[in-house]
Amino acid sequence: MLKIGYVRPGNENVDERVSGLAALGCQVIRVEEAAAGPASAPVLSSVLDFIAAGDQLVVSRLEELATTSRDLLDVVARLEARGATLYVADADLSTHGEGGRALRAVLEAVGALEPSAPARRRRSAAEADEIHALKRAGMGPVEIARRLGVSRMTVWRKLKDLEAPV
Repeated sequence: MLKIGYVRPGNENVDERVSGLAALGCQVIRVEEAAAGPASAPVLSSVLDFIAAGDQLVVSRLEELATTSRDLLDVVARLEARGATLYVADADLSTHGEGGRALRAVLEAVGALEPSAPARRRRSAAEADEIHALKRAGMGPVEIARRLGVSRMTVWRKLKDLEAPV
């Protein structure tokens, strides 16, 4: 069995976490690039693509793998599909055996409680000001929509509101 350690840089010292994983017997330790955000983890994805049956992915904390329980369930599912397991050192949790089934059940229950997608944030009145400023600068509605990342209809509505008599 190969133990593969994984570290996502965060607030703590990466060198200490790498040393901790080496002390746990990890033969291979991979560190995510500091610029990788929660949604972008190419090193983790690579590990999950190539981990073999019987191997174990070792992390210090669950937060290193995912920011939501749904994402964590996806990681666990990918590991299970390859015949590998997960071990979380700080919590002394493993997906191996009976405890693994219980851990998965808890993660599924928590995942069911999470909202499925973050609510879209509506742009404020600053958007209307930007639209009007760009129009005064001579830019057309289609280009304004493209630059601000809004729909053309939004631009047309804001421009119509500007032209409407008060």
